[in-house]
Amino acid sequence: MALLPILKFPDPRLRKKASPVQSVDESTRRLAADMAETMYAAPGIGLAATQVDVHKQVIVIDVSEDKTGLITLINPRIVERDGEQVYEEGCLSVPGIYEKVTRSEHIRVITLSLDGAEHEIEAHGLLAVCIQHEMDHLQGKVFVDHLSQLKQSRIKNRIAKQARESA
Repeated sequence: MALLPILKFPDPRLRKKASPVQSVDESTRRLAADMAETMYAAPGIGLAATQVDVHKQVIVIDVSEDKTGLITLINPRIVERDGEQVYEEGCLSVPGIYEKVTRSEHIRVITLSLDGAEHEIEAHGLLAVCIQHEMDHLQGKVFVDHLSQLKQSRIKNRIAKQARESA
């Protein structure tokens, strides 16, 4: 396994839409394993392949306290959503920035697993937020896109300042 570099906002590669995985094979499983290792090391609770500059529909998530609840979603699609919740979100591609985002409270997702079998996931609360957040990445969106233009501008300025200070 290997740690992968995580793209940082506003890198234009974060805006690229991910393509569906054609077949779940060893390269897909290796990508998911590398993504999981990268996510845990960051540390984070979710990572989309887009964030590591691989534009395939692959997501890894672990919202468990003890890091034993890893799930991999391949070609996920939301088939049902209801309710509304507001969560303070952060992102490995937008380090140090946390903002409240409104998302569906409950979702039902059809996805492929690492063995290529289709299955369904019902998610509420934090898991639902995380899945929606990571699925946004597959569509070329970051969580700051859900914020006002003013907040987006402030975040871009703050990130630019951080980059200048660390250079």
